[in-house]
Amino acid sequence: MTTPVLAVLRRELVSYFVTPVAYVFIAIFLLLASLLTFHMGNFFDRGQADLYAFFQWHPWLYLFLVSAIAMRLWSEERKTGTLEILMTLPISAAQAVVGKFLAAWIFTGIALSLTFPLWITVSYLGDPDHGVIIGSYVGSFLMAGGYLAIGSCVSALTRNQVIAFVVSVSVCFLFTVSGLPIVLNFFSAWTPQALLDTIASFSFLTHFNDLSRGVIDLRDLVFFGSLIIGALLLNTVIVDAKRGS
Repeated sequence: MTTPVLAVLRRELVSYFVTPVAYVFIAIFLLLASLLTFHMGNFFDRGQADLYAFFQWHPWLYLFLVSAIAMRLWSEERKTGTLEILMTLPISAAQAVVGKFLAAWIFTGIALSLTFPLWITVSYLGDPDHGVIIGSYVGSFLMAGGYLAIGSCVSALTRNQVIAFVVSVSVCFLFTVSGLPIVLNFFSAWTPQALLDTIASFSFLTHFNDLSRGVIDLRDLVFFGSLIIGALLLNTVIVDAKRGS
């Protein structure tokens, strides 16, 4: 990792914690995760020594909360005019994009890691498959990165954070549900099977569900990795195009 990327990463990561934004986000994430796990997911009533009731809600939590983090990454820079100042520094657009993304991803990872008491709880109550839990955490972290990369890309398109949030949620929602039967049935009547398989392959739920079962499939890793890289490349192109506009 280059020095300019590390400089941007440190600048962004520190900026989260010098304002209430980080603490509010972490508190909301932990509160909603707990409520969904214990009340909606029936954690204790299931009688299973696993964290399925916890991880099943992550796509929907990230859909809104991660989009809320991503919406400010570039729209705020453009609105306040600091994007031009940032670009006058000895740093490329790609380095700035990667640094900002990694800071937001690490911050999300910190929030996710603070859910470890649930892991301790389920280990105390039973004998869970720790490999499955580790795979679920890996899948959750990668999925958060996917949402962030998309949100960052959308944020670079507008100065308005509200618009960035709404568009990010909409785009991420399409990626989330693209593999569900209700979506595939809509296309099945007039599209070939190859196109249906392509649409289904973009589903976050499908790839995350595989990882949350403890199956570390190379195809799922490649999907999230290529999605993140592709979105960041597009993000770089947009930032270059919007510089000075």
